[in-house]
Amino acid sequence: MTLLQKIAIGYFVALMIAASINYIPGLTDEDGLAFGIFALDLYDDALHVASALWALVSGLISQRASRSFLILFGAAYLGDGVFGFFTGYGFLDLGIFTNASLGLDFSLGRILANLPHLALGGFGLWAGLKVERSA
Repeated sequence: MTLLQKIAIGYFVALMIAASINYIPGLTDEDGLAFGIFALDLYDDALHVASALWALVSGLISQRASRSFLILFGAAYLGDGVFGFFTGYGFLDLGIFTNASLGLDFSLGRILANLPHLALGGFGLWAGLKVERSA
């Protein structure tokens, strides 16, 4: 198993954890906010699970499939995080189409809500483009 395949499997684990947040007692507050910061609904959970399965399958298939996953998922997730700063909503869950923009905001809450997308997306894109290029 190559390093890119291992990274893709790591994304499977991370995304399944993200999909599980709403179902672990104590991680959501009385308003349904995970860690008191953001809300995840069934649609978000389904997106996380679908992405996790994509990561798992690509990690098990090949280095090339893993690279494709990391580049495509990384770009989409990174872009979703950037949109989150500018609008308060992402495009992956269609939030930018169903909600009025909240405007650009660099508050701690907005940073913490978008950091997972920026970090996972940025690292995935970087890994897909730079790791094991000659292999």
